[in-house]
Amino acid sequence: MINIVLIEPRIPQNTGNIGRLCVAANARLHLIHPLGFSIDEKSLKRAGMDYWQNLKLSEWENSEHFWKAHPIDKKHFFLSTKAKKLYYEGDFEDECFLYFGREDAGLDEKILFQNPDQTLKIPMTQGTRSINLATAVGAVLYEAIRQTENYLKF
Repeated sequence: MINIVLIEPRIPQNTGNIGRLCVAANARLHLIHPLGFSIDEKSLKRAGMDYWQNLKLSEWENSEHFWKAHPIDKKHFFLSTKAKKLYYEGDFEDECFLYFGREDAGLDEKILFQNPDQTLKIPMTQGTRSINLATAVGAVLYEAIRQTENYLKF
């Protein structure tokens, strides 16, 4: 199972959509606190629709607690517009972790610099700052599914 890790997400609708995507793709969602919303917020549930009840969800107090349980290794990939490598150049494996940062700030640059070979980006035209978080998660998640042939398990 592929793991989606959202570090300090701020927009409940994005997280709701990503939760729905995780259910459809048989992926696990990890939310790293602090969140910019309440987990029982109406807009989160509306975006996740009735899929939210089937979501494999884990919440973590902070990144350090998450990494204590899931130490960073070659199965951890960090998505950032600051990366050099494209996301389809990642060597995804089953049980990999795909990290996405806050909508307004991205991932901490320190973690990107510590893991340059595992830092990936989605190609965009020059002058584009970013794409919607849920869209980014969908693109990378389905590439990981394609590479690991997890679709054969559906």
